[in-house]
Amino acid sequence: MSYIPPPSPLIHDSTIDLATFCFVAGLLFLSFSSFCFIFHLRFKSRSSRHLQNFNSLWTFRFLFVLFITFWALTELLRLPFFRSDYFYPLFPQLTVPQQANLCNVHLVLSLGFFEPGFLVTLLFLLDFSVKKSHRRTFFSVFSVLASCLSIFYLQVHVVFFPSAEKRFPEPFYRSWFLSWDSHDHETVLCSYPLLSTILFGVFVCLFTMSLLLSFWRVIAHVINKALRVRILALALTLSIGLPLQILLMGLSLFLTPESTVFNGVSLLVFLSTFSCAVVGEGILVIKPIADSLAAGGLDRDFMGESSCRSRPRIEEGDIV
Repeated sequence: MSYIPPPSPLIHDSTIDLATFCFVAGLLFLSFSSFCFIFHLRFKSRSSRHLQNFNSLWTFRFLFVLFITFWALTELLRLPFFRSDYFYPLFPQLTVPQQANLCNVHLVLSLGFFEPGFLVTLLFLLDFSVKKSHRRTFFSVFSVLASCLSIFYLQVHVVFFPSAEKRFPEPFYRSWFLSWDSHDHETVLCSYPLLSTILFGVFVCLFTMSLLLSFWRVIAHVINKALRVRILALALTLSIGLPLQILLMGLSLFLTPESTVFNGVSLLVFLSTFSCAVVGEGILVIKPIADSLAAGGLDRDFMGESSCRSRPRIEEGDIV
């Protein structure tokens, strides 16, 4: 029987939740714009051979933005502000176990599938940019999904089948707390259990090593300074944002869930991934497609500029 923490009489401050909601709305708008760019290029490529070559990886761009979109939507599940203002008017008031399950679903989908999914897809886009021949799209997409299955399975096991309750202290597996909202209703605050944080940290370590290898392979082909800056900005954002996210998730274990500091740390955890998503969409999707469309797809490579020593024209598999 699972442990239910005692409720706290403190009122949950929804200001930070509202800020998170606004950031999610902004990211969804950016993702919608990315989808428009992807499909516009897809339609334009039907009448242009160069754009057809450039558009060869449209499936991965679409999958990349799709993962980010679902990750942003999943973040809404953990917000008491969103549950109270948008769930209750449409559905019966959620019970405490139902709200706890929403926290569990958020944890599994966010840290176990959607965020790892867009990170792995990003790696595929970088790797394909320097390859002259590529595997079939179906096999490559399957490889992306398969890469996420291991951490997804482990997160599901830790969150929904908490055998850790008998082996570890409560912070290792606790994913929610009970508190009171501004309407004097019991509400659940989501948290990050230590076991889930450790699992995601292992994934980030493997991802960071792969990112550095891909970064050096790509940078070796680039001679354009502006393009080098964009690639470096992407690598730095990921190399700083992801470890910071894990550090803040670990720090949240030592804070009182009802405190403003805890809410602020939760917002910073969100913003760490948010920054990676925004920079990734801007550099890997919007900017290169806009450059390619403006130039008619002629003599463009990798990020929309003539930048590679050995490939002065677009080839199948170029990212952007």
